[in-house]
Amino acid sequence: MTESRNKRKCIVAIDAMGGDFAPLNELHGAVLALKEIDNVEVVLVGNEKLIRDTASKESIDISKISIVDAQEVINMSDTPTVAIRKKPNSSLVIGANLVKEKIADAFVSAGNTGAMLAAATLLIGRIKGVGRPTIGASYPTQTGKFTTVFDSGSSVDSKPSHLFEYAIMGSIFASEIYNYPNPTIGLLNVGEEESKGNELALASHQLLKNSKLNFFGNVEGRDIFKGKVDIVVCDGFTGNVVLKLAESVIGFLKIKIKQYADKGILNSLKALVVKNVLKVALKDMDYQSHGGVPVLGVNGIAIVGHGSSSPLAVKNMILRAKEMYDKNLIEKMEEAINKYAVN
Repeated sequence: MTESRNKRKCIVAIDAMGGDFAPLNELHGAVLALKEIDNVEVVLVGNEKLIRDTASKESIDISKISIVDAQEVINMSDTPTVAIRKKPNSSLVIGANLVKEKIADAFVSAGNTGAMLAAATLLIGRIKGVGRPTIGASYPTQTGKFTTVFDSGSSVDSKPSHLFEYAIMGSIFASEIYNYPNPTIGLLNVGEEESKGNELALASHQLLKNSKLNFFGNVEGRDIFKGKVDIVVCDGFTGNVVLKLAESVIGFLKIKIKQYADKGILNSLKALVVKNVLKVALKDMDYQSHGGVPVLGVNGIAIVGHGSSSPLAVKNMILRAKEMYDKNLIEKMEEAINKYAVN
């Protein structure tokens, strides 16, 4: 990181109209972030009147926060690429353009995920040499470390070259964000043997095996929570199925515990103990602690949050954006793509 980057504030733009509880949670999250970290400037992008009225009603001090007015909103039901074209004055489009035009260093949104991915790719643009950007989801493991799966849903179809790019960018992400030296990479497959899998898996295996990356080999779904490798690569269809299944675990456990507790007072007391233990043990699976997932492969920092993002989640998205900025992640990924990628 250069001296000038150290001294200059990181400017993070927030889609104030994205998410289920906008702009209230975005306002609270921005204030929380400013209280916790220095050398960052927050810009809320959205309906200025609504933002100011909400802040006034909820007694939220936004004197240290800038606002860029945006009169349109891309809704969750909008078709991503169509909405970007037909709603140029939306908070999501204007926010992405702030990064494209180097007015902001990062853009975070808890709005329409597909539209955010499209805006990051089409408006901010891809890093030179990247065929397809990706998003990753990090999972806690029994080793105490995190395993991050790329791709987790940015695109349902992938080529072997795309999975190879995911491995390169994922390796940089794990090295810089989680401080894992020379991260291990696994290819998600139906078996550990090199001969297993479909055409995509077989061809991807050869690319990774013949590269200078720290390729472990094939891994299975059960290996993710075991922490067998630091990075797992797969197509976005498979990765999103894994993500949605993992997201359902805590909710499923809560229901099962409640069903057990409803059977009697003794069961209820036992369940209370188990519930409290699980709450602590599984806190790393709470999406709020991660905030959101970065879009890797675009020429700027873009982070996608959960639609129901809380103020804590919004705050952590801002913190992650600042961390990526401080560690010069975009430039490092471009260097890695040029170093490893197969043309």
